[in-house]
Amino acid sequence: MAENLEDEIRENAKGPAKASGDAGSVEQHKLTDQIAADKHLAGKNAVAKPHRGLRFNKIVPPSAG
Repeated sequence: MAENLEDEIRENAKGPAKASGDAGSVEQHKLTDQIAADKHLAGKNAVAKPHRGLRFNKIVPPSAG
């Protein structure tokens, strides 16, 4: 589903914001809403990764020996 939404955002960005004709008029979602949805999806993808962007390392200072 995430891939489909990303494709829809791309298609909406390419198309016009408003269109009107004999059958009626059409208006798409605002670009800011589409960007927010894209950020939300990117966050969901980042959380799904096993390391989630964090890595813990143990730092051991060299011995004085």
